[in-house]
Amino acid sequence: MYHFKPNRNLIFLVPDDNGPSNIVSIESEEQFNTSLRKVQDESLPAIFYFTAAWCGPCRLLSPVIGQLSEKYPHVTTYKVDIDKPTLHFYQNGKKTSEVIGADVQRLKETMEELYK
Repeated sequence: MYHFKPNRNLIFLVPDDNGPSNIVSIESEEQFNTSLRKVQDESLPAIFYFTAAWCGPCRLLSPVIGQLSEKYPHVTTYKVDIDKPTLHFYQNGKKTSEVIGADVQRLKETMEELYK
């Protein structure tokens, strides 16, 4: 089922929140890495769908992804929202921290903590 969602002067279809249960939203890098490891280690069929709300082709594909997920319930689709700014911090060649989202205070604190 779909509902209409306005975007400025455009109206387009978006999947309802209660879509197929084999579509999993990835909310963090840790969740992405865990999911990827599971798919690789267990040789599971999966799709990693990188998408953004502002992306016209992504909006076009979204209902098709939902339909195909229902047709192929044994395949898990991991939906990765690339709208959120993500910063990875490195020291001595290793990742030491990350900030996801427009959290200015956390960005400043992380910079101060790591690179002072």
